[in-house]
Amino acid sequence: MRFGNYFFYRLFSSMFFGFSTGSVFVIYEPLNPSIYSLGGILLAAGMMIVASQYKKLMNLHALFAVLFIVEIVTLGIVLTFLALGKSLLSALIIYICYQITFLFGNYVIRVETVVLEDTKLYSLLDISKQAGYLLGLGGAFIYYRIVEISGILDKIAQVYFLHYILIVLQCVVLFLLITSRKKI
Repeated sequence: MRFGNYFFYRLFSSMFFGFSTGSVFVIYEPLNPSIYSLGGILLAAGMMIVASQYKKLMNLHALFAVLFIVEIVTLGIVLTFLALGKSLLSALIIYICYQITFLFGNYVIRVETVVLEDTKLYSLLDISKQAGYLLGLGGAFIYYRIVEISGILDKIAQVYFLHYILIVLQCVVLFLLITSRKKI
């Protein structure tokens, strides 16, 4: 693992989620609230299944495979909204895709803990992730203020245009993930 690239990967990945956080409230609007309960149940069950496979998954090869899948699914989220706009179908697909990405959250933290083996590296990684999230949230705040000042007041249009920023950001995330892996 190339730690420098990996830390930038985690920074930009967190930045993506900071940027996208506010948009889900607009995207998920068509969903019935009971979907969140069902999604939570399936997520918890899925996380238990992933945890039961830690013996097979606690290695760098599996980590990078899982992260690559998660980032491709995340790219799919952006493309889904750009292709389908706001609809019940897009909200459901995007919700399911986000649940898939959350499914591996605990696993990734566990593997990072095993791989980094140093509290200074844990601290740097967590600071990197939180800094990325803060940058994303701040960037989203600035973005929404700029589009409002520009006269774009429709929330769906604001979120739609934000997805063009998200697609660029997600491509950077994928590039950083790929370059953070050392060839074996």
